[in-house]
Amino acid sequence: MRVLLIEDDTVLGAAVRDQIRADGHSVDWVTRLDEADAGLRAGSFDLVLLDLMLPDGRGIPFLRRMRGRGEVTPVIILTALDQVSDRIEGLNAGADDYLVKPFDLEELSARIGSVARRYTGNPNPIINLGPLEVDLAARRLHKEGKPVSLTAREWVLFEAFLQRPGQLLSKAMLEEHLYSFDDSVESNAIEVHVSRLRKKLGHAMIETERGLGYRLGKS
Repeated sequence: MRVLLIEDDTVLGAAVRDQIRADGHSVDWVTRLDEADAGLRAGSFDLVLLDLMLPDGRGIPFLRRMRGRGEVTPVIILTALDQVSDRIEGLNAGADDYLVKPFDLEELSARIGSVARRYTGNPNPIINLGPLEVDLAARRLHKEGKPVSLTAREWVLFEAFLQRPGQLLSKAMLEEHLYSFDDSVESNAIEVHVSRLRKKLGHAMIETERGLGYRLGKS
């Protein structure tokens, strides 16, 4: 996924950023709400991680403005505000989850995965696809009963196809999914990742529409 992290604590922000990257997702990290707003308007994100106390304002009004203009990107609040009333306010403003600091980074990863699955319409982490059995929560893959190892990038790419079965995904869409604004992307990076994924999953698992993009196959 492509994640927008809005957090002004540099130590926590760096730790969260590194955790998200270790999970194979791309992340754009900003420390102010005006930067976050500009990022949301300029790019496409799959998830927002939102602190509630930023140097230029509070996260709740920002979230309400997001939802008010029809922005449906899932949001997980990360905050030290731990009162029940704070949680209620955040969820009622449109948050999908609420995580109180300090939190375990592995729990954050699990909550990110859970929210992402709900938004794709399939909360079940187990997916059976032809000879493949995929456990999205544990990031385990078996092909005909045998384990298959994917790199973090390959997992994210495969999940992008699983979330949009039958949909044609352009190279630009996949690049947005895998890389953040400041990443240097080789011109053939997507082709390389798709080629490696096909070798592990089976060539027919990912179909090519020449000049248009890729889609998940029916095998």
